[in-house]
Amino acid sequence: MNEQQQRAQFQIVIEQHKGILHKVARTYCQNDDDRNDLIQEMMVHVWQSLPRYNKQSNISTWLYRISLNVAISFYRRNVARATKYTLLNEQKVQMPTEELTDHETQLNLLEQYISELKELDKALMILYLDDQSHAKIAEILGMSISNVGTRIGRIKDNLKTRFNQLKP
Repeated sequence: MNEQQQRAQFQIVIEQHKGILHKVARTYCQNDDDRNDLIQEMMVHVWQSLPRYNKQSNISTWLYRISLNVAISFYRRNVARATKYTLLNEQKVQMPTEELTDHETQLNLLEQYISELKELDKALMILYLDDQSHAKIAEILGMSISNVGTRIGRIKDNLKTRFNQLKP
């Protein structure tokens, strides 16, 4: 594949599947600037890997694999910095804001709880909430299907417990 063909294929892949990159970045980065940096880094890795894409797996599976690997590496490199942003964000939460609906509040809490999960568990929840099958999740993350089901069940139970602790 020459560079012009690669560029055209890259643009098509990114345009059709940009939602994957944004979902992963939103889960692993709370800060807008970091999120944009992560998306850019994911796109660089997609560009570099595109000539090696062998079409044996679905393009979305391949993109999830790349984006999750890049996000986990990015997250590990920026843990100290992310902690500072988390502290800043916690202080911001205490500032008066406009009223959120109950549904919006619950979605925000779910997003917060997912962001606090371990790296692999975050990846599982991104894929699960994107309605991926257990088989596809297993393929993307290199796990057994039964392990995927077990871990998702445990994560869901943990999230339910956290939500139930908030009820009066």
